[in-house]
Amino acid sequence: MVFVLDKHKKPLMPCKEKRARQMLEKQRAVIHKMFPFTIRLKDRTQKESKLQDIRLKLDPGAKTTGVAILTNENVILLGELQHKTMIKKNLESRRALRRGRRSRQTRYRKPRFLNRKRNKGWLPPSLEARVDQTLHLVEKFKKLMPITSISSEHVKFDT
Repeated sequence: MVFVLDKHKKPLMPCKEKRARQMLEKQRAVIHKMFPFTIRLKDRTQKESKLQDIRLKLDPGAKTTGVAILTNENVILLGELQHKTMIKKNLESRRALRRGRRSRQTRYRKPRFLNRKRNKGWLPPSLEARVDQTLHLVEKFKKLMPITSISSEHVKFDT
């Protein structure tokens, strides 16, 4: 699958590799980006093109988030987003370094006690990272394909 942009860099429907190769050989398109491989058409705009409804479905999980991009007829793309791990461990190591600097009796860093209040809507850093990574992936796909709807599977779990 090759992502396609119009001449104003607006997303069009993706095409097969063979069709993209033919358009590049006829010089109707240029390579816009190598990864993910994206071509830009020289002679077409989004208004002139016929677009289908594309749905982006997300299945969030603790370690991976499942991603499916599909039209009414068929599946275009299936994939998984691997989430970052060790966020809590990295924060704890930063905390230990700060405490070590405080206990050295240097003037470098004093303990602070007025920052104990959490804002409304606060999430733990590990959960916030998962949300941010998923939103970043959605924004990337929105730039590459004309996505009309996004749906997410919501499952309750015991925290």
